[in-house]
Amino acid sequence: MTLGKISIGAGRVRRALGLSFNGALASVLTFAAPAMAQDAAAPSAGSYTPMKPTPGIGMPVDGGINLQQQFSPTGEYGEWLHHGLLWICLIISLFVLALLAIVIVRFNRRANPVPSKTSHNTVLEVVWTLAPVLILIGIAVPSIDLIAKQYKPAPKTALTVKVTGNQWFWTYGYPDNGDFEVISNMLNIPGQPVVNNGVREVGSKPWDGPSHLEVDNRMVVPVGEPIRLQITATDVIHSFAVPSLWFKLDAVPGRINEKVLFIEKPGVYYGQCSELCGAKHGYMPIAVEALPRDKYNAWVLTHAGAEIDGQKKPAAAAEAAAAPAAAPAPGSSEAPASEAPAGEATAEAE
Repeated sequence: MTLGKISIGAGRVRRALGLSFNGALASVLTFAAPAMAQDAAAPSAGSYTPMKPTPGIGMPVDGGINLQQQFSPTGEYGEWLHHGLLWICLIISLFVLALLAIVIVRFNRRANPVPSKTSHNTVLEVVWTLAPVLILIGIAVPSIDLIAKQYKPAPKTALTVKVTGNQWFWTYGYPDNGDFEVISNMLNIPGQPVVNNGVREVGSKPWDGPSHLEVDNRMVVPVGEPIRLQITATDVIHSFAVPSLWFKLDAVPGRINEKVLFIEKPGVYYGQCSELCGAKHGYMPIAVEALPRDKYNAWVLTHAGAEIDGQKKPAAAAEAAAAPAAAPAPGSSEAPASEAPAGEATAEAE
């Protein structure tokens, strides 16, 4: 009888252990499934190949006397206003020149030996007073509108890029993408003294642009959406200026200046520091690379600890996925029940 009871108890122990193992396995699978699904849905590591600039686009050209072609809405508006003002200046200059010619020809001593005694003309005085006033009003309205467009605040959802001027390089921070930073130095010029130690020479890569303007790390931004640029400096006053984007804003130590940047087309756009900032002021270029959003996201993911702006943070997503797993699984109630047969088998064996 004792041996029979021991056999029965051993069988119950085996069944109890089997039930406990199955319940534990079900709990582990229930907990791990959301994490596995999240890992499968997570984006793969990013990739990035710098864009090759287009000659004459976003950069100065030999013999150029006009504004650079504009690739932002404010730039196009400013270019239109600039050309319009030139035409107004030309018309006024030609009008004044014509008046001078008439006076020289018709009212010289030989053609008009007896000058007129006229000293007052009400109509003429009203015209030459109101005409300049109306012209100035016509110029002021679009000019003030252009200023308002340039300093319109960025929307709340806009990507923020922090630009910091240093002697003599730029630092670009991406607080919305994991707060990583990119340091940008001018590339050294072959055959000339080294400007930045440890930096390669321009022309050593197929995507390099003009000398004195190309850098080792560009400021990469998405195209077709407003970007909030917050600009400051660490030492002296610098100025962040990109002519083809109609963008210029001073970088002042201890102060953050903010302005919206909007780029209409993908490309590489060059600029330079536009505030005298020391011995190597002329070796502080700016290179802005505008990419479609998917390629920009891929570039972001090439940096350690980076994340895509506007998406749920991975940590928060993991906590949300782990919350349902923290509740008892349906099969986990079998473990406490299995403890009774195990205890009963031990008692009978004794």
